[in-house]
Amino acid sequence: MINSLNGIITQKDESKICIELNGIEWELIMPFNSINKLPPTGEKAKIYTYLQHSQDIMQLFGFFSQRERSLFFDLIKVNGVGPRQAIKILSGIEIDDFIKQLDDNDLDSLTRLPGLGKKTAQKIILALRGNLSFTEPATSNNEYNDIINALVDMGFDRKSSEKAVTNASKEQKDSSASSQEKEQAIFKRAIILLSS
Repeated sequence: MINSLNGIITQKDESKICIELNGIEWELIMPFNSINKLPPTGEKAKIYTYLQHSQDIMQLFGFFSQRERSLFFDLIKVNGVGPRQAIKILSGIEIDDFIKQLDDNDLDSLTRLPGLGKKTAQKIILALRGNLSFTEPATSNNEYNDIINALVDMGFDRKSSEKAVTNASKEQKDSSASSQEKEQAIFKRAIILLSS
Protein backbone atom coordinates (compact mmCIF):
# COMPACT_ATOMS: atom_id res chain seq x y z
CA MET A 1 0.00 0.00 0.00
CA ILE A 2 1.12 3.58 -0.66
CA ASN A 3 1.13 5.09 2.85
CA SER A 4 1.85 8.69 1.84
CA LEU A 5 3.16 10.96 -0.89
CA ASN A 6 5.58 13.79 -0.14
CA GLY A 7 5.93 16.17 -3.06
CA ILE A 8 5.05 19.51 -4.65
CA ILE A 9 1.39 20.51 -4.99
CA THR A 10 0.77 21.34 -8.65
CA GLN A 11 -3.02 21.77 -8.66
CA LYS A 12 -5.87 22.21 -6.16
CA ASP A 13 -9.63 22.42 -6.57
CA GLU A 14 -12.63 21.69 -4.32
CA SER A 15 -12.44 17.90 -4.50
CA LYS A 16 -8.96 16.90 -5.63
CA ILE A 17 -5.31 17.87 -5.78
CA CYS A 18 -2.34 16.94 -7.92
CA ILE A 19 1.07 16.39 -6.36
CA GLU A 20 4.36 15.85 -8.23
CA LEU A 21 6.87 13.39 -6.86
CA ASN A 22 10.04 12.37 -8.73
CA GLY A 23 8.65 13.46 -12.10
CA ILE A 24 5.31 11.67 -11.63
CA GLU A 25 2.16 13.71 -11.04
CA TRP A 26 -0.43 11.98 -8.85
CA GLU A 27 -4.10 12.93 -8.70
CA LEU A 28 -5.77 12.46 -5.31
CA ILE A 29 -9.41 12.81 -4.32
CA MET A 30 -9.51 14.66 -0.99
CA PRO A 31 -12.01 16.07 1.50
CA PHE A 32 -12.58 19.80 1.03
CA ASN A 33 -11.50 20.46 4.65
CA SER A 34 -8.18 18.71 4.01
CA ILE A 35 -7.48 20.67 0.85
CA ASN A 36 -8.02 23.93 2.76
CA LYS A 37 -5.34 22.95 5.29
CA LEU A 38 -2.69 22.31 2.64
CA PRO A 39 -0.02 24.85 1.66
CA PRO A 40 -0.48 26.79 -1.61
CA THR A 41 0.24 25.37 -5.07
CA GLY A 42 3.98 25.17 -5.70
CA GLU A 43 4.82 24.23 -2.12
CA LYS A 44 5.73 20.85 -0.63
CA ALA A 45 3.20 18.75 1.29
CA LYS A 46 2.85 15.28 2.76
CA ILE A 47 -0.43 13.55 1.93
CA TYR A 48 -1.58 10.29 3.55
CA THR A 49 -3.21 8.00 1.02
CA TYR A 50 -5.61 5.15 0.33
CA LEU A 51 -5.66 3.31 -3.00
CA GLN A 52 -9.04 1.92 -4.02
CA HIS A 53 -8.50 -0.86 -6.54
CA SER A 54 -11.38 -2.96 -7.81
CA GLN A 55 -12.20 -4.77 -11.04
CA ASP A 56 -13.29 -1.62 -12.90
CA ILE A 57 -11.83 1.30 -10.95
CA MET A 58 -8.56 2.56 -9.50
CA GLN A 59 -8.62 5.79 -7.46
CA LEU A 60 -6.18 7.38 -5.05
CA PHE A 61 -7.63 9.21 -2.03
CA GLY A 62 -5.66 11.72 0.02
CA PHE A 63 -5.84 12.90 3.64
CA PHE A 64 -4.23 15.70 5.63
CA SER A 65 -3.58 13.48 8.68
CA GLN A 66 -3.45 9.82 9.70
CA ARG A 67 -6.34 10.49 12.07
CA GLU A 68 -8.53 11.68 9.19
CA ARG A 69 -7.59 8.61 7.14
CA SER A 70 -8.49 6.36 10.11
CA LEU A 71 -11.94 7.96 10.29
CA PHE A 72 -12.32 7.44 6.52
CA PHE A 73 -11.52 3.71 7.01
CA ASP A 74 -14.11 3.52 9.81
CA LEU A 75 -16.74 5.19 7.62
CA ILE A 76 -16.26 2.89 4.62
CA LYS A 77 -16.76 -0.14 6.90
CA VAL A 78 -20.33 1.05 7.52
CA ASN A 79 -22.81 -0.76 5.27
CA GLY A 80 -23.90 1.60 2.47
CA VAL A 81 -20.99 4.09 2.80
CA GLY A 82 -18.48 4.01 -0.06
CA PRO A 83 -15.20 5.92 -0.41
CA ARG A 84 -16.75 8.83 -2.35
CA GLN A 85 -19.51 9.27 0.24
CA ALA A 86 -16.98 9.08 3.09
CA ILE A 87 -14.99 11.88 1.40
CA LYS A 88 -18.20 13.97 1.15
CA ILE A 89 -18.87 13.45 4.86
CA LEU A 90 -15.31 14.42 5.81
CA SER A 91 -15.60 17.49 3.57
CA GLY A 92 -18.44 18.85 5.69
CA ILE A 93 -17.13 18.47 9.24
CA GLU A 94 -14.01 18.57 11.43
CA ILE A 95 -13.03 15.25 13.05
CA ASP A 96 -13.58 16.34 16.67
CA ASP A 97 -17.03 17.75 15.78
CA PHE A 98 -17.93 14.46 14.10
CA ILE A 99 -16.86 12.50 17.19
CA LYS A 100 -18.92 14.81 19.41
CA GLN A 101 -22.01 14.31 17.23
CA LEU A 102 -21.51 10.53 17.43
CA ASP A 103 -21.09 10.64 21.22
CA ASP A 104 -24.16 12.88 21.58
CA ASN A 105 -26.21 10.61 19.30
CA ASP A 106 -26.93 13.81 17.33
CA LEU A 107 -28.79 12.41 14.34
CA ASP A 108 -30.10 15.82 13.22
CA SER A 109 -26.61 17.34 12.90
CA LEU A 110 -25.26 14.28 11.08
CA THR A 111 -28.07 14.31 8.52
CA ARG A 112 -27.10 17.89 7.62
CA LEU A 113 -23.73 16.65 6.32
CA PRO A 114 -23.33 16.43 2.54
CA GLY A 115 -24.45 13.11 1.05
CA LEU A 116 -25.84 11.77 4.31
CA GLY A 117 -29.49 10.76 4.72
CA LYS A 118 -31.25 9.76 7.92
CA LYS A 119 -30.93 5.98 7.41
CA THR A 120 -27.20 6.12 6.69
CA ALA A 121 -26.63 8.53 9.59
CA GLN A 122 -28.38 6.03 11.90
CA LYS A 123 -26.17 3.21 10.56
CA ILE A 124 -23.06 5.33 11.19
CA ILE A 125 -24.09 6.05 14.79
CA LEU A 126 -24.89 2.37 15.45
CA ALA A 127 -21.64 1.14 13.89
CA LEU A 128 -19.16 3.79 15.05
CA ARG A 129 -20.37 5.27 18.33
CA GLY A 130 -17.72 4.19 20.85
CA ASN A 131 -16.04 2.01 18.22
CA LEU A 132 -13.69 4.35 16.33
CA SER A 133 -10.30 2.86 15.48
CA PHE A 134 -8.38 5.84 16.84
CA THR A 135 -8.29 7.42 20.28
CA GLU A 136 -10.96 9.93 21.18
CA PRO A 137 -9.91 13.59 21.26
CA ALA A 138 -8.20 14.86 24.37
CA THR A 139 -10.53 16.18 27.05
CA SER A 140 -11.32 19.86 26.80
CA ASN A 141 -9.76 20.66 30.19
CA ASN A 142 -6.28 20.42 28.68
CA GLU A 143 -5.29 23.97 27.73
CA TYR A 144 -2.84 22.65 25.14
CA ASN A 145 -5.33 20.58 23.10
CA ASP A 146 -4.31 22.32 19.86
CA ILE A 147 -0.68 21.29 20.38
CA ILE A 148 -1.68 17.71 21.22
CA ASN A 149 -3.91 17.50 18.13
CA ALA A 150 -1.10 18.89 15.94
CA LEU A 151 1.28 16.22 17.26
CA VAL A 152 -1.32 13.47 16.62
CA ASP A 153 -1.79 14.80 13.07
CA MET A 154 1.99 14.48 12.62
CA GLY A 155 1.67 10.76 13.43
CA PHE A 156 2.54 10.66 17.15
CA ASP A 157 0.47 8.56 19.56
CA ARG A 158 -2.14 10.64 21.48
CA LYS A 159 -1.30 9.37 24.98
CA SER A 160 2.42 9.88 24.41
CA SER A 161 1.70 13.36 23.00
CA GLU A 162 -0.39 14.30 26.04
CA LYS A 163 2.42 13.15 28.35
CA ALA A 164 5.10 15.00 26.35
CA VAL A 165 3.05 18.23 26.29
CA THR A 166 2.39 17.97 30.04
CA ASN A 167 6.11 17.55 30.75
CA ALA A 168 7.07 20.32 28.31
CA SER A 169 4.51 22.71 29.84
CA LYS A 170 5.98 22.10 33.34
CA GLU A 171 9.36 23.25 32.00
CA GLN A 172 7.70 26.49 30.81
CA LYS A 173 5.76 27.07 34.02
CA ASP A 174 7.92 29.93 35.36
CA SER A 175 8.77 31.37 31.94
CA SER A 176 8.09 35.09 31.38
CA ALA A 177 7.48 34.52 27.65
CA SER A 178 4.17 35.43 26.01
CA SER A 179 1.53 32.70 25.71
CA GLN A 180 2.27 32.32 21.98
CA GLU A 181 6.04 31.97 22.61
CA LYS A 182 5.31 29.54 25.43
CA GLU A 183 3.12 27.38 23.14
CA GLN A 184 5.81 27.34 20.45
CA ALA A 185 8.42 26.29 23.01
CA ILE A 186 6.13 23.55 24.37
CA PHE A 187 5.43 22.28 20.82
CA LYS A 188 9.15 22.11 19.94
CA ARG A 189 10.08 20.50 23.26
CA ALA A 190 7.26 17.93 22.95
CA ILE A 191 8.55 16.89 19.51
CA ILE A 192 12.06 16.43 20.99
CA LEU A 193 10.64 14.34 23.86
CA LEU A 194 8.57 12.19 21.48
CA SER A 195 11.49 11.68 19.09
CA SER A 196 14.05 10.70 21.72
